[in-house]
Amino acid sequence: MPTKRTVMRSSKGTKLYAVRDAKGRFKDIQSYKRSHAMDIKRKSKDELAKAAKAKAKPKVKPKAKPVVKPKARLVGKAKAKPVVKAKAKTKKTKK
Repeated sequence: MPTKRTVMRSSKGTKLYAVRDAKGRFKDIQSYKRSHAMDIKRKSKDELAKAAKAKAKPKVKPKAKPVVKPKARLVGKAKAKPVVKAKAKTKKTKK
């Protein structure tokens, strides 16, 4: 379990982290800058477990989805065009 740190300020205004022991006495005092840098460099147990799990599990490529063309969209209201029937061509025969 991570140790609980108390945030304090020095007389110059520098931010400090103070770690206390079970009796409440100061066990360690670090500058915020130094302790924050170490926190970033280290990885937590959860991060290490997640990385190991991801490394052990083989990645499966997802199946490619078929490409679907988007339907044409009408802009505004479309007016219905009247249907014109084509005249049937008839053969003229000589009598």
